[in-house]
Amino acid sequence: MKMIVGLGNIGTNYDGTRHNTGFMVVDEFARIHQAPFSKHQMEASLATTVINGEKVLLVKPSTYMNDSGRAVRPLLDYYKIDIADLIVVYDDMDLPVGKIRFRKKGAAGGHNGIKSLISHLKTQDFDRLKVGTDHPQKTTVVNYVLSKFTATQQPLFDESVDHSISGLEDWVNGMSIADLMNKYN
Repeated sequence: MKMIVGLGNIGTNYDGTRHNTGFMVVDEFARIHQAPFSKHQMEASLATTVINGEKVLLVKPSTYMNDSGRAVRPLLDYYKIDIADLIVVYDDMDLPVGKIRFRKKGAAGGHNGIKSLISHLKTQDFDRLKVGTDHPQKTTVVNYVLSKFTATQQPLFDESVDHSISGLEDWVNGMSIADLMNKYN
């Protein structure tokens, strides 16, 4: 079984914001694969699907971004999913809108959701898919990540979601992170 975790914040006031990029990608993946988020377990909304014989668990933590690891660790343990079968999708201000980047491991880079995961998983060695949200120009980081994409940015973001879905499908089908990096980064 594979686990795809999208990071974001719960609540309608966060819908469509840059910080909910992980949720938006996982929601679109679920929609395409007709896998509704119909179960709530261990502080997360869950959906399941099967792709080419591989069961995939889609996860949206309901702990808020900064405590995402609190939901993910128990789910990995309960479903007996190895860290190698986990990928986390999240927003990255260091990438322009429209760009995605697969990564094998690394530090949190200032992202509190990733900090929480590293803390709860006791490792930095897990697959990631970063989706570009660009860096704020004339506002604070908090105000920027909690705002929505501009009319100019939205088509670029939508394109990055499409690329993310393709990349996640390749990941589920066994493509290595190195190959995903060569294809999508």
